[in-house]
Amino acid sequence: MSDKITGTTTGKPLLDVLSGHKTARPPIWIMRQAGRYLPEYRELRTQAKNFLDFCYRPELAAEATMQPIRRYGFDGSILFSDILVVPDALGQKVAFMEGEGPRLDPLNGSLSGLKDEIDLEKLSPVFETIDRVKSALPASTTFLGFCGAPWTVASYMVAGKGTPELAPSRLASYRDPAFMQKLIDLLVESSTRYLLKQFEAGVDAVQIFESFAGALTSDGFRRWSIEPVSRIIAGVRAVRPDAKIIFFARNSGSGHIIAARDTGASAVGLDWSTDEEWARDHVQTIRPVQGNLDPLLLVAGGEALDRRIDKIIDTFSAGPHIFNLGHGIVPETPPEHVARLVKRVRGE
Repeated sequence: MSDKITGTTTGKPLLDVLSGHKTARPPIWIMRQAGRYLPEYRELRTQAKNFLDFCYRPELAAEATMQPIRRYGFDGSILFSDILVVPDALGQKVAFMEGEGPRLDPLNGSLSGLKDEIDLEKLSPVFETIDRVKSALPASTTFLGFCGAPWTVASYMVAGKGTPELAPSRLASYRDPAFMQKLIDLLVESSTRYLLKQFEAGVDAVQIFESFAGALTSDGFRRWSIEPVSRIIAGVRAVRPDAKIIFFARNSGSGHIIAARDTGASAVGLDWSTDEEWARDHVQTIRPVQGNLDPLLLVAGGEALDRRIDKIIDTFSAGPHIFNLGHGIVPETPPEHVARLVKRVRGE
C-alpha cells in the first residue's frame, strides 16, 4: 500500500483514510459510542420495553446514533443496532435479558427452524433509522453501518448465548463441520444482502465485527473467519465496487496480517492487545489500520490515558490510521474522559 498525499478528497476524513489517504491527524470514532456511559442514552433507553425493541424503533435508534455526534463531534457515526438482528431476521428467536445479555433458541445441529434467506422486510426499521440519520449528520461525518462476522454470529446461534471460550460452536465445527459450513454459508449470503441494503439506505462504509476470532485455531481462523468474511466483501463489491469495509477481528494476533492481505478489507481494526509497533510494520504497510486504545484506559483517564493516546498516534503517524478503541467503550467510562480523548487526538 502506498500512502497518498495528505488531504481530503471526500470532505469526510474517515472516508479518506478508508481510501488509503494519510491525514494530518487521525479521524476518530469509538466502538459502542452510543451507549450506557452517556446519561442521555440511559434516559432514552427507558422508552423501549427491551433492547431489541429499542433497535427496531427508528425514532429511538436514530436518536441514540446521533447523541455521541452532538456531544463529541466524532468523525464517524455508527448505526445503533445489534449484530443479532440477522438471526432474528432468519427466524431464530432472539431476546435480550437485562443483566444477562442475549438469549437465542440454540440450533442443536439443525437449520430446520431457520428461513432459507434473510427477511429484509423484518429489518426495514433498521433501514429507516439509516434514512433518518443520514440527513441529520454533519457533512464531514462518515456514516458507518455494520454486521457481525459469520463465525461470531454463528457462535451465538449455536450456543444460544455467549459462552466461555465458545465451546459449543468450536465443538460443532469439529464434530459436524458440514452443519457449521451450511450455517456459515447462510450467514455469508444473509450478511452480504444486509450490508448491501445498508449501503442502499445511505451508509458511507461498514464494519464487520469478528468479536470471537481469538477462540479459533489458525486453521479455524482461515476457514471460519477469513474465508467467509472475504466472500461477504467480494459479494458487496460485486454490486458496489467502491464499498469501504473495515474488518475487526478481535484477538486474532498475527491473523491481522491475513485479514489485511486476504480479505479485501479497506482497513483492519486492531484490538488493544496488538502491539502497535508490530502492527505498524506488518499490517499498516498493507492496509490502513484502526485502533487500538484499551477501553479501561478511558475509564482511568489522567496522564496514563494521555501517554497512551500520544503513543498510538505517534506510532501510526506515517500511514493511514483511524483512532479508535481496541474494543467497545464500557458503561463506567466518565463522559469527560471521552471529551479529553477527542481533544487530544485532534491536538486541541
